[in-house]
Amino acid sequence: MAKNNTIFTCQNCGAQSPKWLGRCPECNNWNTYVEEQIAEEVKPTRSSMTASANFSPTPLPDISTDASEHDPVGIAELDRVLGGGIVPGSVILIGGDPGIGKSTIVLQAFGSIASKASKVPGQQGRKVLYISGEESAPQIKMRAERLKINHEDIYVIAENCLERLMEEIKKLKPSVIAVDSIQTIYSNNITSAPGTVSQVREAAGQFLYYSKACATATILVGHVTKDGAIAGPKVLEHMVDTVLYFEGERGHPFRLLRAVKNRFGSTNEIGVFEMTGAGLKEVLNPSSLFLAERPENASGSVVVASLEGSRPVLIEVQALVTSSGFSQPRRTAIGMDSGRVALLVAVLEKVIGLQLQDQDIFLNVAGGIKVNEPAADLGILAAIASSFKNKPIDPHMLILGEVGLTGEVRAVSGIEIRLAEAAKMGFTKVILPKSNAKVKAPKGVETIGISSVTECLDLA
Repeated sequence: MAKNNTIFTCQNCGAQSPKWLGRCPECNNWNTYVEEQIAEEVKPTRSSMTASANFSPTPLPDISTDASEHDPVGIAELDRVLGGGIVPGSVILIGGDPGIGKSTIVLQAFGSIASKASKVPGQQGRKVLYISGEESAPQIKMRAERLKINHEDIYVIAENCLERLMEEIKKLKPSVIAVDSIQTIYSNNITSAPGTVSQVREAAGQFLYYSKACATATILVGHVTKDGAIAGPKVLEHMVDTVLYFEGERGHPFRLLRAVKNRFGSTNEIGVFEMTGAGLKEVLNPSSLFLAERPENASGSVVVASLEGSRPVLIEVQALVTSSGFSQPRRTAIGMDSGRVALLVAVLEKVIGLQLQDQDIFLNVAGGIKVNEPAADLGILAAIASSFKNKPIDPHMLILGEVGLTGEVRAVSGIEIRLAEAAKMGFTKVILPKSNAKVKAPKGVETIGISSVTECLDLA
């Protein structure tokens, strides 16, 4: 009898081996190898769905970009993250934890697209197709009723077979397609189970070819692993044009939609939403939301301005320093890099002389947002010192600056828009690096330029 040709594939990174391995030598993850049958090599042919595409070389000046303009969805926060809207022919990948709102934002986007098209003359009948591999059509209808979405141009199909889906897509010819989720789609030409590397790669590739050939935008919803990365091969993120991540902490109603890859706009832009009983609600002024419940005259509370893409967001950093009952004090940081916190604690001990070696230090960013930029260094450091000395900081003061290992305060970017946001939120004093103090401050805002951490703690 003929022996089936099989190969073992890592479901995390896509590495392959002729035999099973307990630990992947590429990504160092355990028990990720799955046996898959090697598909027979098929001679490539031009399929009917890509026959209309131009395969001949074209001079660069002769290429038209008219079809690559952003088409606004109608949801301001989503359009901001996408760079202005959805580009026809683009492929967008949305990832996030279970229940965070991926399916909800897609259905709300479809409702906005369909209703907007019906109001524009000449755009009636702009169809959108929602492909569900996890839920039945009645379940999607129930969610749509909760979101108050009911439009005849929104089509729903509950199907997992890739070949049958492509047939229906060719018949319907929608303007936008959503696949929820890509890990549930399988091809009859591949013998491995749905969700494996081969199936995910094949399904994503077919949707990609169709989108580029027919100028149809496609939204792929992806599962995430326990580490927070999108499940499946890493090549999936390389194939698509835009990668969006939904972030949020359990117990907090706020959701952040972050772009980590965008071929048609800026990366690291964020959209802020609030999860309500009627779906995701836009938060147009995140600063007021994150500072709404800030306590006044409390030690360890400092406000910093974080720049998320082109948007400044004022957030509260809270610190709690207390005597430790253990031989090794605890250092806990939520919403920020723990390694950066250790560096700032070392600066306080070495440069300022604070005795923190026997103190437990807890840091938290209020609202569930994450701070990743060094401009918040000085604010974090001031919050730790404030809690240790039990000395409150002026609630109308904003602190900005990057801290070096020798205690110097370095300049930060985007200082103008940070100061404008501070003035809008009612802050009257801003401590910032001396090299940034030359910028003209908004009316009613006093800027204080400093060059070292010592100066900051003397003023705060």
